[in-house]
Amino acid sequence: MLTAVLVDDMPQALQVLENDLSELFSDIKIIGKADGVVSAAKLLRQEQPDLLFLDIMLGDGTGFDLLEIFPNLNSKVIFVTASEEHALKAFRFAAIDYLLKPINPDDLKAAVNRAKDRMVSKESLSVLKETMKHPDAAPTRISLHTQEKIAVVEIAEIVRLESLSNNTRFILNSGEKIFVTKTLKQYETMFSGMQFVRVHQSHFINTNYIHEYVRKEGGYLKMKNGDHIPVSVRKKSQVIELLDRL
Repeated sequence: MLTAVLVDDMPQALQVLENDLSELFSDIKIIGKADGVVSAAKLLRQEQPDLLFLDIMLGDGTGFDLLEIFPNLNSKVIFVTASEEHALKAFRFAAIDYLLKPINPDDLKAAVNRAKDRMVSKESLSVLKETMKHPDAAPTRISLHTQEKIAVVEIAEIVRLESLSNNTRFILNSGEKIFVTKTLKQYETMFSGMQFVRVHQSHFINTNYIHEYVRKEGGYLKMKNGDHIPVSVRKKSQVIELLDRL
């Protein structure tokens, strides 16, 4: 039997989540509910649940404020958020799972099953907090989950991304390569409006690392780290226009 605490400043949202958990999970026992940072802190001083369902925006603070009060909390945290686009962007860059209000039962099942397998890392939480704190600014870091580790990477240090089937390899300025089980298309969407451009079906590059465009051999980009990146025929004019603006 797993124990759970629910934190949300909307009574109706708390009740709906409680009902859904009771209906979907016979092995989860709800041992407490709170409507803010202060009430949740009092509860967590008495109870250490296996699962903590935590709304981001609370009436007397944020879910981050609560986690800072309990830096060694062993509960598996499942974040709940409304549909503000900046919040969703922050979760994507932090690579942290979240539940979107109104909560879909299938999403709830998936979130609970994932939470059973892993904790939210402090590194990913740091990226989430930083990105949410500056919603109008482009994120400066991204959390990358691999099979061996969670790597927090400065976006400015990413030279390029390479598609490998349905996976992506990040190549950093240091020479390090990080393999992630997400598609290149997902990262292309995330980095929209930033200093990256898709130059080929398999290549997405940081324009700050372009050294030169070589016209021979069908056309390719030579990057500052020495990598040669092919440019597809349909992307060639876009790349040339980009270089004219740099």
